[in-house]
Amino acid sequence: MEKQLNYEEWFLQSDYDLDVAKSMLKTGRNIYCIFMCHLSLEKALKALYIKQTNKIPVKSHNLLYFVEATGLVPMPDVSNFIGDLNRLSIPTRYPVDLKKLMTIYNRELTINILKQSQEVQQWIKTL
Repeated sequence: MEKQLNYEEWFLQSDYDLDVAKSMLKTGRNIYCIFMCHLSLEKALKALYIKQTNKIPVKSHNLLYFVEATGLVPMPDVSNFIGDLNRLSIPTRYPVDLKKLMTIYNRELTINILKQSQEVQQWIKTL
């Protein structure tokens, strides 16, 4: 596998994943929408990490790890959102009770998660 140090490619993939999240929302696949939001921010943070360090990021899905590794100091509401989305990584990736998860993450909540993900991703891309 080719080592990828092109941060622009990582940002491109982050954009692609947000587009997939939007498609999942349109089809009512809220859990996958949230999963793709997490994946998009993960790739954006990895892009920033590469941009800053010129090193390959570790294989981790932990958004908080990459926030710390990049030295980001988000505003409290952004920090809380990233923490919340980070916690959703496991249940959206490996749901134990899909029907229950689908009830909790209704359309309104999912729209809010997508909107915040877009805002955070755009912020990361400006750094």
